[in-house]
Order: sequence, then C-alpha cells, then structure tokens
Amino acid sequence: MFVSALFTITLLQTVSASIGPTANIHIVNNYIQPDGFNCSAILAGTSSAVGTFPGPLIVGTKGSTFFLNAADHLTDMMMLRSTSIHWHGLFQNGSSWADGPVGVTQCPITPGNSFLYQFSVPDQAGTFWYHSHHSTQYCDGLRGTLVVCDPSDPYSHLYDFDNESTVITLADWYHTPAPSAGLVPTADLSLINGKGRYSGGPTSSLSTISVQHGVRYRFCLVSISCDPNFTFSIDGHNMTIIKVDGINIQPTTVDSIQIFAGQRYSFILTANQPVANYWVRALPNLGTQGFSGGVNSAILGYSGAPNSDPTTNETTSVIPMLETNLHPLTSPGAPGNRVAGGADVNINLNIALNFTEFLFTVNGATFQPPTVPVLLQILSAAKTTQDLLPNGSVYTLPRNKVVELLLPGGAARSPHPIHLHGTAFDVVRSAGNSTYNYVNPVCRDVVSIGGAGDNVTLRFTTDNPGPWILHCHIDWHLNLRLAVVFAQDVPSIAAWDELCPTYDALPTESFT
Repeated sequence: MFVSALFTITLLQTVSASIGPTANIHIVNNYIQPDGFNCSAILAGTSSAVGTFPGPLIVGTKGSTFFLNAADHLTDMMMLRSTSIHWHGLFQNGSSWADGPVGVTQCPITPGNSFLYQFSVPDQAGTFWYHSHHSTQYCDGLRGTLVVCDPSDPYSHLYDFDNESTVITLADWYHTPAPSAGLVPTADLSLINGKGRYSGGPTSSLSTISVQHGVRYRFCLVSISCDPNFTFSIDGHNMTIIKVDGINIQPTTVDSIQIFAGQRYSFILTANQPVANYWVRALPNLGTQGFSGGVNSAILGYSGAPNSDPTTNETTSVIPMLETNLHPLTSPGAPGNRVAGGADVNINLNIALNFTEFLFTVNGATFQPPTVPVLLQILSAAKTTQDLLPNGSVYTLPRNKVVELLLPGGAARSPHPIHLHGTAFDVVRSAGNSTYNYVNPVCRDVVSIGGAGDNVTLRFTTDNPGPWILHCHIDWHLNLRLAVVFAQDVPSIAAWDELCPTYDALPTESFT
C-alpha cells in the first residue's frame, strides 16, 4: 500500500502529512466547523495547540513497532477530560495492556499526563483506526485512521495509485457535545473526510476526492461512525473490494457497500468515466435522509472537471455488497467441526434492553466498568469468572480452543455492530441469512447481528492471551453497557498498571 510509480511527486507531497510509527499524539480541545457550525470538540493533533478531525493519519509497515505517546491536554470542564486510545483492529498480541478500553485494560490518562502505547504489528496489514475508548468521548471527535502498509501486497498489480489521499472516512457529527446530548442522540449530519452539510444549514464546502482519467485507485473506506451505518456508493462507478477489516478477500465487484461503525473496506476503483464531477454518497440509516443540497455527500472530481457540485443522478444499486459473497483470499475455513455447536466452547449471548434502568444486558448482566481494570484484577490473582468484576460480564476462556458465539438479532435499537478486540472471527452465519458457511466465511472484527430472526454465528480460536472486550460499536450503546469481556488464557496474561494511581487521585468526572 501507499506505493505509486506513476505519481511519485504527489506521493512525496502528501505522505509528509501523516505520522508514525513513532509519534506524539496530543489530545486537545478545539473549536471546529466541519459544516460551518462552530462546535467544541476533543481532537487528536501533532501539537498541544491544534487538533484535527479526523485525527492525523498514522502510517506504519507490516512488521513495525509503534511508539505512540498520547498526551492529555484537555481543559474543557463541560466535556470529559480524561482519555484513552484504542487501536481498532490491531490484535495487540503480547501487549494487551496497550489495547485501550477503560475498565478492561487500563485506567484513563488524566489531564497533564501521557501514556506510551507501544505495540508490534508482525503479521497484520491494511486499514485500521484509532479512537477514544472512554465513555462516549470519541463521539466528540477523538477518531482517526491508521494504515499498516504491506510491501508484499498481493493486489499491487491491480492498481496504480494509493496514498493518504485515498483514505475515505465516514462519520456522524453532533452539534451538542456528548455529555449534554442525551443517552442516544441522533446525529445532526454526516461527514465524509471531515466535511459535510446539514439540512437547513449553510452551503459549506464538501470533500473532493481527486482522480485522473484512466488511473486505477486503491481506496480505503473506514467507518469512524459513533452510531449510524452508511450505504456508500459513487455515481457511475463500480468498486472491487479486496480487503475487509484488514484481511485480504477474493476480489468482489459491487456498486454499493453497507458499512457499519468500525468496519473497513479496501476497494479498487477505475476512473474510466467521462471527465466530470460525480456524487459520492453515504446514506445513514438514522438522521437526515436523502442527498438534497449535498447532504450525506462528497465529490469524486476528475482532473480537468469544473470546480462545482456534480449534476449526476442517483441510481438503484444492482450489485450491492452482500457479506455472504465475501471470502478470504488465503486460509479459508472456520476452525472447529463444520456443524452448528461444533466448537470446544459454545456461548449464546442474548442482548436485551432493560427499559426501567435504560441499560443493556447480555445474558442478564450489565457491564459496569470496574474501577480496577479487568487486566489488573487478573494480575492481582483473580483467575476465574467468579473472581472477576463486573459480575456476570467476564467469561474466562482456555488457551488454544475454538469458541463459537451465537448472537441473536432483533434487540432494541438494532442492528448492533459487534466488535471483538484481540482477534478476528469467522462469520459462519451472517445477518439476513439462515445458512451456515464453515468452508470460506468472511473473517473480520466487526459484524452486524441484524434483526429479529437472525442468529449471527462467529468462530475464533483463543490464541491471544488477554482480557478482550466484545461490545456494540455504537458508542452510545457501549455507554449503556452493551459489552462483555473474554479473558483468554488467564495464566499467561501480563500488564502495565502505571495509570491507575493518577486516575484514582483525580476528582470524579461528571460525565463518566
């Protein structure tokens, strides 16, 4: 990735704006106007004075060791001032302490302090992202992308151009900061690469994705959404998907992609249409609908086209992406016996919403983040499910066993995109489908568990010691406790505990 023989000059000009694999990441308060409306935000940046949305692109190479020092400069008393960062999709094998979720692997970083996240990426490559994993803080802006380049990319012969300008982020945006926005607010607008328009608002500028006629581009599509899923398309152009959540798949051509919070797709697009501007569309399942006036939109602009909004028309998708059509390029097949329940450990997770307390439960338990992170509980000699807090939300799993998870759909506020830290999983039964595929199911780390009648089924192997959270990636739902923790191979777990004394000494924050 990030290699282009045809555009060396452009590559040198643009990659300089990225950072990593060694970098200081400053977490700051700033006002930004992604849609012309002035908003207070929590942002990542390369200095203690300025942050951006999305945060700076972090780049490394397969085999790299990352040294990412997160420094907390937050001062806004109306927002959370402690923080943490999760490196979404990276397995953190041997470095579970650097995974980031508060209450599971660490205490928050407090204002005036920093924390060095050090981890290696020996065998992963592709598009990942980073975000706060403290309450609903990432909804206020602490989100960015991370790319791990593969010098041996098996698809390099299929595209000509790939650099930081080919990363596309989809986000929801809120004019009211998360602590004051309500339990499950509706986004005011959608942003593509940090820009958008809201209904009834000013005609603000939109992001332009620049292409040259005849060139083949590798794009990285990342949902850094806090809530909605999006249906993504580009007028007049098909997309050939080659990677899903950082895992190579057999090339699959589509004309639209439904992408849920936390998911990523790499696709190849050939700029083979007449020179013009074309609408890029990201229709959310919640909030403002349609594309009138450029809402939910960006621009694919061909070199030589006028500087104006496109005039292209939306068409009905005829080859939408279906998860069941996505198959791994190498090593296909789910672990375990190829029958339902054919794993070493079989767990059914029933999700419900307790309308009295307005909190989610999983198998009757509500995940209340403990004051002592699960990782530190384990280091303090807690070893079994009965020993670990929160009660009913921690499952201990033995090493090198096949686990099957059943996730019935249809719970309140569906569909829920479920993310598992520490590993990817095979989706042997997808939402909207009643058949099982053990032969070549898609392997990923975020999956929609669908609606009533669905029974999404996942398989993974416990080969990465650590406490790994499984949660809904709608951040409002995680804050309503839709999560459990799988503690894999407890005897082998190691950790880092330097953050907890400083956080425990901090006065209680109002919004946790």
